Amino acid sequence: MNLTVLLDLITVREATAGQTADRLREQITALTSELTRIEGELAALTTTRTTLNALTAAEFTADDPTIASARYQQILDVLITAPAGMRAKAICIALDVEPPPNHVESTRAKLKRMVHRNVLTEDDPGVFTLTPKRT
Repeated sequence: MNLTVLLDLITVREATAGQTADRLREQITALTSELTRIEGELAALTTTRTTLNALTAAEFTADDPTIASARYQQILDVLITAPAGMRAKAICIALDVEPPPNHVESTRAKLKRMVHRNVLTEDDPGVFTLTPKRT
């Protein structure tokens, strides 16, 4: 091989590497932009969740101060994120409370109080869901 052929090979290799580097820079720019957009969306969702929790707590405390206790709020938080209704034992497990009968019954009593106060509904016996927004 002569020097000219080697230099031509290096030139071709440089051009290919340069094109690959340019393509990767474009991808990095696009991914950085997408990441920034998603991080903004996550921040907005976090703010929305915090605001809704505060509004929900304020609505319930206006009618009944006992509903604002920590355990009631934790129950509401579990049910807000639940895709469907939940039973008392499942709520205990979601709250990291051991589910022996006395804890389950205590939770069920709280759930029944929340049904009585129109915070929750019990369409099926023992299955609790959030009450649709009151008008």
